[in-house]
Amino acid sequence: MAEYPDPDAKHPLAADCRRCPTLVEARECISWGNGPLDAELVVVGEAPGAGTPEADRWKGGNWTGMAYTARHSGRKIRDLMAEIGYGDECYYTNAVKCFPSDGEGSNREPTDDEHENCRPYLEAEIHEVDPRAVVATGKHATTSLLATDDRELDGFVDSVLDPVSLPGLETTLVPVLHPSYQEIWIPRLGYSSESYLDAIRETLAAVE
Repeated sequence: MAEYPDPDAKHPLAADCRRCPTLVEARECISWGNGPLDAELVVVGEAPGAGTPEADRWKGGNWTGMAYTARHSGRKIRDLMAEIGYGDECYYTNAVKCFPSDGEGSNREPTDDEHENCRPYLEAEIHEVDPRAVVATGKHATTSLLATDDRELDGFVDSVLDPVSLPGLETTLVPVLHPSYQEIWIPRLGYSSESYLDAIRETLAAVE
């Protein structure tokens, strides 16, 4: 079981941000990246969800101010990274730092403008950490990272565990399944839970 991150591991890149008025109105707080700044890997999600404010600790980035601190997806991806041997070697962040509300209490997909407005923060984090690889969890995180190199995604499922060089960020992108959907897609891709973890481990080990 992954440990809850130390709040001192949060790395705000600005005291405030108001580039996206709709996100400013919906968010409780900005969900900043967290983890060691010399991490071997940067793990990137899409955006914080609505969260669970009544939870003891795992409330979600919209309430904690730290990416991947939700009870479900946050713990899942942290557990996964720990299980393959990178528990203390990951910096966690999102492509979009604020909760994109659908107006009914849940989250929607961030707009292209929201991704573009937030991308300089993501690029700054990756440059500062200088990871060996960036693990993108899901289609939208993968799309946003490819956009840093003016590239588009041509079918997410086919891209899973297919490393892509990102020269502008001086690192390698490794797409993985989003933790919320991995139970559905792991068998469809021909993996068992164990062989999927082995495949991620082997793919990351091969990235120089």
